[in-house]
Amino acid sequence: GIKPEDQNKLFKPFSQVDSFSSKKFQGTGLGLSLVKQIVQLHDGYVWFRSKPGEGSIFAFTIPRNGDKDKEGNTGQNQ
Repeated sequence: GIKPEDQNKLFKPFSQVDSFSSKKFQGTGLGLSLVKQIVQLHDGYVWFRSKPGEGSIFAFTIPRNGDKDKEGNTGQNQ
């Protein structure tokens, strides 16, 4: 999982949570930032749950047809 103090970095471009000395995976830090931007362009949203020592779950939703009611619901059962 991701420490609470690191969670605000997750969707920032070129930001990575792992410190340089303990980094296990290489990357640019763009993946989640791009996912968030693409999902938002489709009127969706991204969220996650994370517990340090247990793991993280990331999910997103995108409306089927872009129509939303006055509460922001897409007509789907969520």
